Amino acid sequence: MEMLLEAREVFEYEVSYGFFTLGWVDVELLPDTTYNEEEVYHLRTTIRSNSRVPFVGTRIVNYENFFSFNQFFPYSHLFWRDDVHDEIFEVVKVVFDRDENKVHFYEEGEYTNSLDLVEPASGGDIIFYYSRMFAGIETPYRKPAFIEGDMGIVSASSSKKTEMREYDAFDEPISTYLSEGNADVDGPFGFRGSFKSWFSTDDLRVPVEAHVRVIFGNVKVRLISYERNGQN
Repeated sequence: MEMLLEAREVFEYEVSYGFFTLGWVDVELLPDTTYNEEEVYHLRTTIRSNSRVPFVGTRIVNYENFFSFNQFFPYSHLFWRDDVHDEIFEVVKVVFDRDENKVHFYEEGEYTNSLDLVEPASGGDIIFYYSRMFAGIETPYRKPAFIEGDMGIVSASSSKKTEMREYDAFDEPISTYLSEGNADVDGPFGFRGSFKSWFSTDDLRVPVEAHVRVIFGNVKVRLISYERNGQN
C-alpha cells in the first residue's frame, strides 16, 4: 500500500457502451491534507459525461475521500460527493466515526442515518487501491463499502494466469491479471452486480480495464492516460 501511494499516480479512463463513449473517469491522489488534526491522504475520483450523447447531457461529479492505511488495509475518515455541474457540494457525506464505531450519513448537510462501522470501512472508491493488493494472487477479498446511506460488500477473486492486452496509455501491449467479482452496493450511475477487472502484472498492479453493469447496460472502462508523479 505504501508503494502505491508513493507513486502519486494520475489516471484517465474512457467509459464506452458499444461504439459510444459515455464519458471519462479521472482518478488522482491529491496532496496530503489534515482531518481532525491527523495527516491523511486525499483521493479524488471525477466522472465526466460525454455531452454529445443524447439524453446524457453534461454531468461532472467528484467523489472525495480522506483516508489512511495501516499494515493491513486502507480505511476512510470522510467521503463525500460534489455535483459540480449543478454547483451543489457535499450532496452526500459519509463520516467514519471510530470513537463511536459508527458511520454517519448526511444529505446536503442534513443528517439522515447511522450504521455500525465494519472494518475495513471506507467510501466506495478506496476499492481502487484495495483490489490491487489482491491482483495476481488466488486469495479472494470482501470489502465493506459505505455509500449514500447504506453499506454493501464488494468481493472478488483473481488468478495467477496472465494475458497480453493493449491500451492507449501504453506504447506496447502489457501483461495483465484478470479479477472477477460482485458489487452488492449501489455505485455511480447504477453500478451494481458482477464485474471483471484487469491489472498490470508489474509491482504497482495498475488498474487498466473493467467491465461493469450500470443503468445504461454493460460498459467498458479502459485506461487511456497514466502518469506517475511520485517516487516509483
